[in-house]
Amino acid sequence: MPTRAEDEDWSDSDDEAISGAETDVLLGVPDGRVESENDLRDAAVSRIGGLPVRALLPSREPPFPSSQCDNCSNPTELLVQIWCPFENSPMDRALYIWGCARASCQRQPGSVRAWRALRYNADYAAKLEKKKARKDAQRKAASPPPANDANPFSMQASAAPSPFGLGDQIFGQAPSNPFGPSPAVEVDEDDDQSDDESKTSSTEDSLVTAMASTTIQDSPWTAAPSYPPTYLSTMSEYIPPAPKAKIPQNTRIEDSADDDSGGKGSSWGLEAYENTLKVDLVFERFTKRISHTADQCLRYDLKGTPLPFASDKVFEVLFPAPPQDPLPVTGAAFKVVAPVKRSYNTSSIPHCSICKSNRVFECQLMPNLINILRAATKDKGVDDRTLTDAERIKAVQDSLKSNQTADRRGMEWGTCMVFSCEKDCCLDVGGKDAKECWREEHVLVQWDE
Repeated sequence: MPTRAEDEDWSDSDDEAISGAETDVLLGVPDGRVESENDLRDAAVSRIGGLPVRALLPSREPPFPSSQCDNCSNPTELLVQIWCPFENSPMDRALYIWGCARASCQRQPGSVRAWRALRYNADYAAKLEKKKARKDAQRKAASPPPANDANPFSMQASAAPSPFGLGDQIFGQAPSNPFGPSPAVEVDEDDDQSDDESKTSSTEDSLVTAMASTTIQDSPWTAAPSYPPTYLSTMSEYIPPAPKAKIPQNTRIEDSADDDSGGKGSSWGLEAYENTLKVDLVFERFTKRISHTADQCLRYDLKGTPLPFASDKVFEVLFPAPPQDPLPVTGAAFKVVAPVKRSYNTSSIPHCSICKSNRVFECQLMPNLINILRAATKDKGVDDRTLTDAERIKAVQDSLKSNQTADRRGMEWGTCMVFSCEKDCCLDVGGKDAKECWREEHVLVQWDE
């Protein structure tokens, strides 16, 4: 059974507590180039890169300004599109995350933007209502019957059961099975089976219908910059048990601290100690955690805790240190200070701009996504082996020239965290329930310093 690390506290030893087990985190990993035309138009196919699928919003396509960088106002590339409907929700749901790769826009707010698309699925909503009504009927049948107002001293009243189980046998009354099906309600097993089997098919049918009536032809999206699309598959995160260090027998361990000779050995020991003071324990834990699945591009953990990249301002905001008593100034007042335990806190995350509900962590982009997009772009370009020497020299000169200008490109973030509306609201301007919506969510970026 998947386990969840303690969300309220942050420590570099959390991984040890959940080693040898699966966590609640779903990992997104690349799974080959998207070649199928049907998959390219299917909103239920999560992907890296590509263009946004219009089928999720049949009445309109995603607004083109959604992809524009808030700094340079240029259209940006779609980094990921994630199909992520909520459980027992009648809404089809997807997340779209865009990112600007211009060098001048790195480390600037608004260069990475996330949008949430919702669409009401009438077929699946009807099945949810039917299933709810059936469960309510079963619950009502399983509740105790109302008290009997008949005369308790009447000869027709049933005898009270014996605490030793003999009464029923003596009076010839057949014992009732408390785990048997209730005759008051008939459970339609075929209905349950058909609901489970058609749950996916209803969503697929509605998407196919939407795709048949929509297209991004004659749309500004056709001219939008994009990375080659790559399948994004999911897998559960597994933390393997920590390896046990085996010390060979007859091994002699020497403590260099006992060596009073000084010299080169002691100076290296001092340098190593000084270097440990500069180690970022947050980044160390980050690299250790993702090393178990190095090709992960996405971490999805709705209402979970993000994995911080480094001890920067974003980390201090999400995991603030608790207040501590000031240390004594005089040497006589010696005091032992316990290690600080940081608590995950989302109070600094702005509320949903529509329904004013809290936002919760949903997913984060991982550094390997940059490698995947860079490799896909290189594969998309011209094969260097087909170039002449003159063309190859000109390509190198153009590349060097572009690196010296504002058009130099390359994303430099360590992770991008997306926080979405806790209620997954879908409201119109007047605050009433809507059939579809397109909402921007909050993104926190930790940059690779």
